[in-house]
Amino acid sequence: MAAKKASESFSKTLIEEVRKWGCMKQTGVSLRYMMEFGSKPTDRNLLISGQFLHKELPIRIARRAIELETLPYGLSEKLAVLKVRDWYLDSFRDLRSFPEIKDTNDEKEFTQMIKAIKVRHNNVVPMMALGVQQLKKGMDPKIVYEDLDEIHQFLDRFYMSRIGIRMLIGQHVELHNPNPPPHCVGYIHTKMSPVEVAQNASEDARAICLREYGSAPDINIYGDPNFTFPYVPTHLHLMVFELVKNSLRAVQERFMDSDRVALPIRIIVAEGIEDVTIKVSDEGGGIPRSGLPKIFTYLYSTAKNPLDEYSDMGTADTVTMAGYGYGLPISRLYARYFGGDLQIISMEGYGTDAYLHLSRLGDSQEPLP
Repeated sequence: MAAKKASESFSKTLIEEVRKWGCMKQTGVSLRYMMEFGSKPTDRNLLISGQFLHKELPIRIARRAIELETLPYGLSEKLAVLKVRDWYLDSFRDLRSFPEIKDTNDEKEFTQMIKAIKVRHNNVVPMMALGVQQLKKGMDPKIVYEDLDEIHQFLDRFYMSRIGIRMLIGQHVELHNPNPPPHCVGYIHTKMSPVEVAQNASEDARAICLREYGSAPDINIYGDPNFTFPYVPTHLHLMVFELVKNSLRAVQERFMDSDRVALPIRIIVAEGIEDVTIKVSDEGGGIPRSGLPKIFTYLYSTAKNPLDEYSDMGTADTVTMAGYGYGLPISRLYARYFGGDLQIISMEGYGTDAYLHLSRLGDSQEPLP
């Protein structure tokens, strides 16, 4: 089936408008600003927020739609990537055809529309992974995929931008919640306990390990459970879950056929002045040094893509992220989104330490690819 050019399914005027908006400057927002602004979700503030998104979202979405058209190695022509591009163009069209937001009623309607846009884009990550798989099937097996830097850089920019778009939409929608949980401003928890989030994420990861292997190593968490700072718990949960799951798998597979008892995984939460750092340590045998550059790539995983296994798009849930090897690179993007980082240090023959740095200050601007 021949690839459709965007111009065939979308009007020429729309494509021209995408190009125009894609050249406009994006406006970054900091965690602190989102928190302070959202702490008083009055009708006036929600109106201002709606008007900001009405102008900002089309710029961010147009940039990604343009990039999806010009990917190297024929990636733009893959059916899965064309589908993603169509989602972006549909969302751009929805946003641009929405009239100016003048009052609370307009803002409420706009909120429903961006909520629907967020749902439309739920499966972008697995769908792009499918596109990359389609590309790999047709490529020369002699090519070293880690060398395909352009595609890695594109996916980093693309997913980082997606985190930002989903954060802005989710934050705005959540500010409409008439009964927000205590200490919550939209997606942000002003008194989040990293130890508590780490406990929940560890239990979730351990449950998956038990399901897959029938047993799971213990996890010990060290840190002050009463220490809190403002952050987005869903982001932290996703990152810690990913790191712990990788450690559990490594330890489980190392000790599976051995008489020795699997050693526990240790999680240490440290509070600094600038950063809160969470270290996940395992004795799962480590990663060879030659393999370390690969762990943050999108192109080398041998795991199955959930969308290959399920014909129904709706069944691919976020937990299957492990399923196609995108967990680490995407976790690192989540860390960097609010000014943190993720580093992996390994000792082959012993184990691996992952250091998750979270910026405590909350005043770094969103990275805007």
